[in-house]
Amino acid sequence: MAGISPPDLQKALSGVGYPADSEQLRQAAEHNHAPKEVTDRISHLGKRTFENPAEVSKAVFRDE
Repeated sequence: MAGISPPDLQKALSGVGYPADSEQLRQAAEHNHAPKEVTDRISHLGKRTFENPAEVSKAVFRDE
């Protein structure tokens, strides 16, 4: 995922309450004006629920 770092993802998901599903994460990222690359990546996580930010990071960055 060129150009996006874990801190970028954390900033995009600022204010999210966990557990959260991928739709809630995508909406939060859009609300936080995240780059399209971040929202696209979150959209491709499928319908999952994440218990904490570490789970989200692991899912987003696993395919790099």
